[in-house]
Amino acid sequence: MIEVPISWESLEDAFENNAHEVHSYLHLETGEVIRVVDGVADPTMHSRIMSDPLYLRVDPVSSREQYRWMEHFIEELDDEELKAQLAAAIDGKGAFRRFKDALVNHQGPRERWFAFRSARLRECMEAWLTAHDIKPVERPEWKVPTAPGGAPQGEVSEAQLKARRIAATDANRVRLHELVDLLSSRDLDTALAFVQFLRERHALRVKTAKREAGKVHDGTKGDPQ
Repeated sequence: MIEVPISWESLEDAFENNAHEVHSYLHLETGEVIRVVDGVADPTMHSRIMSDPLYLRVDPVSSREQYRWMEHFIEELDDEELKAQLAAAIDGKGAFRRFKDALVNHQGPRERWFAFRSARLRECMEAWLTAHDIKPVERPEWKVPTAPGGAPQGEVSEAQLKARRIAATDANRVRLHELVDLLSSRDLDTALAFVQFLRERHALRVKTAKREAGKVHDGTKGDPQ
C-alpha cells in the first residue's frame, strides 16, 4: 500500500469536476492534484503526465451519480414546498445550475446540501483510494529552511508576508475583472453562480474546521497532565 499525503480539497475539486475537457491527476509523492484542460494546456502535457508513473488519473464522479445525490437530498427534506421547487428545478437540461439557484434563498437547506454533497464526495474519494491501494496520511507541515547556524534563510517578517498576500490578491482581482469584461451575459450568470458556490463552500469548510477543532478541544480538556 502506498502512503500519500492527500490534498483533500484539491482531490474533492477533481472528483466533482467531470467536464470532458478537464483531466485531473494525483501525484503519488506530494498528494497534490494537477489539472490539465484541453485547449488551454500545452498539447503535449497530457501525454507526458500519463506516461509518468508518479501520476494517477482521477476518475471524477459522473453527472448521473451527482444527479442522484440531488434526488436523494430532496427526498430527505421536510419542507414540502421546497421539495417541490427543487424537484421541478432538476427536471431537464441545466438541472445542476437551477438546483443551486433554487437553494440561494434557503440558507439552512443550502448548508445541509453542501455538507451532504461533501460527504458523498468523501465516500467516493476514500473508495477510489482504497481501490488503488493508497493510504492517505497527514500532510507534512512546511517549515522555513534554516542556515547552518540555525537562523532561517531569507527570513520574512509577518508584515512582509501580509503585504505580499495583499499584492497577490489585488493582482488576481484585477485579472478577474478583466476576464469578467470578456464574458457574455449568459456566461456571466454562470460565473456568478459559481463564485457564489465557492464562497459558500469556503464558509462551510471554515465552519466544519472550527467544529472539529472544538471536538478535539472538548475531548482533551479533561485529560490528566
